[in-house]
Amino acid sequence: MRRTATRHAGRTLVQKILEKHVVGAAGPVKTGDFISLRPWRVMTHDNSNAVIQKFRALGATRVKDPRQMVFALDHDIQNKMEANLKRYASIEAFAKEQDIDFYPAGRGIGHQVMVEELYAEPGSLCVASDSHSNMYGGVGCLGTPVVRTDAASIWGTGRTWWRVPPVVRVELDGSLPPGCSGKDVIIALCGFINKDQVLNHAVEFCGAGVASLSIEDRLTIANMSTEWGALCGLFPADDLTLNWWAERAQVVDKPRPGCDTLLPSAQSRAERALRLVDELGAAPVRADEDARYAKRFSLDLAKLSPLITGGNTLKSAHTAGSLEGTKIHKAWLVSCVNARAGDIAAAAKELRGRKVAPWVKLYVAAASSEVQASAELAGDWQVLMEAGAIELPPGCGACAGLGAGTVEAGEVGVAATNRNFKGRMGSRDGVVHLTSPAVVAASAAEGYVTAPKAALRATDRGLADQVVVELPSEAESSSSTADVVAELVEGFPQSIEGELIWCGADNISTDGIYHGRLMYEDLSHQQMADASMENYDPSFTDIVKSARNPVLAAGANFGTGSSREQAAQCLKYAGVNALLAGSYSATYTRNALNNGLPIFESPELMRYLQEHFGQGTENAIERPTV
Repeated sequence: MRRTATRHAGRTLVQKILEKHVVGAAGPVKTGDFISLRPWRVMTHDNSNAVIQKFRALGATRVKDPRQMVFALDHDIQNKMEANLKRYASIEAFAKEQDIDFYPAGRGIGHQVMVEELYAEPGSLCVASDSHSNMYGGVGCLGTPVVRTDAASIWGTGRTWWRVPPVVRVELDGSLPPGCSGKDVIIALCGFINKDQVLNHAVEFCGAGVASLSIEDRLTIANMSTEWGALCGLFPADDLTLNWWAERAQVVDKPRPGCDTLLPSAQSRAERALRLVDELGAAPVRADEDARYAKRFSLDLAKLSPLITGGNTLKSAHTAGSLEGTKIHKAWLVSCVNARAGDIAAAAKELRGRKVAPWVKLYVAAASSEVQASAELAGDWQVLMEAGAIELPPGCGACAGLGAGTVEAGEVGVAATNRNFKGRMGSRDGVVHLTSPAVVAASAAEGYVTAPKAALRATDRGLADQVVVELPSEAESSSSTADVVAELVEGFPQSIEGELIWCGADNISTDGIYHGRLMYEDLSHQQMADASMENYDPSFTDIVKSARNPVLAAGANFGTGSSREQAAQCLKYAGVNALLAGSYSATYTRNALNNGLPIFESPELMRYLQEHFGQGTENAIERPTV
């Protein structure tokens, strides 16, 4: 792999971390480069079983480096059916056979484990076969998702590929007002900068406001940079990060509440963490002052109010106070984005001495067993239980539409989760708003959406203009955009012809394409085909069956959301010959290419089809499929 030697400006933090992990090439990396990387760690969760099958299908018998790998069972842990228990047993047996660090169901969500147990190191590149790998950026680790096929190749070779994305700089100023948290920061970014401006970009957070944010707030912001469309959301490894890392190093090699069983690697991780703190303290890894960015935004933390998304959409943000009076039926304090000790404490502050409204069900699951133990020692967990909350085991659960507490038809809920695509958390006829743990708890007690007690009441008027500003960019020069004629690989068809099926919504999610409740089911190709797009349009499969050599066309950002591979496979099995869209999630692109589903981008054709055959969103479109 060769890169042209040219004079470069200062480097971004993303570039510097990537250059530490590149294999097979030397010199600076730049936007657009295809590079081979050796990630420091790769985490897989319940999908480890599918990755094992792919790994074995490659003819591999031993993983390249067991210390590179982490298994954590977290998504479907409430499922006690024989088939799921068999899958879990198979994953655990493979981990034991290959000497891989393994965390069983109930220990915690994989991303929390990666940070809590000091795998996702500051200054490193870590990946996971899950779209919320971005979370590791909260501790200065470049976290980004891969897909199942990529994970299998990393197991076998230790490396994967990446195309270097353009980098966005987000400057944070001020500090958060009372009642606000990191969740309000990322809801503001998703809701106000909502035209895919950072789609398939890497994001670096910087500015004086960073120092005012706790590690938990940073993890929340980095986690949901995924929903903003970014491939990573990276904070600097500053003094706060290094102090937190050093404190964790003092406990990870010892039994503690919520974690009384240690893995053999615990001591080496603790020792390495302390060395890393010394190294980064002496020689910090930071972006150069003259680094150039594709886009720049500024966000004033002090002007934020507690926010809430629109129903079943991440692309609108409102003050919680502006939606007061909206009756709710369910509330959730679960998921990898907002179920840490500070989140539980914020919820307990709103519920202390109160009860959940009689018509509301509040579900609570800690991000890990250690987090729950910490909340119990602080007394916060008991406050939630005494208020009438329903305890769930540490895991993903309802956030992914699995287990107890999913939304039902006609219900409205508020969730401290990271994703509220239509139907993701249960029925496609239910409505879910995303918000902070404090708003979730306050609303659960009132039975209606309401802001936390400490927050100033605010309206939506002018809020977006006050909070977020787009600054002039200093983009690094890009390669020529002149038309390039590429030679096709021998045997690849010269043309693909068929009837066009128009799914006119922008941002059709992987939950719309292939529902999360099926993620871990062992289905035949035909069953997967029959499930394709059912959450977007239940009539889709009948339309596909009636078309001749169907080619599926769609709006912008097709395949946003989860990294689930079945969202590409099911369309292929349904007979779709190719995809045409205005743009794609980069993670969906990986899945399509890995599974032999041809994809093409044409914003011009997308606009033509929108003008002539209609458009909308996954949540609201008059004719979903034409």
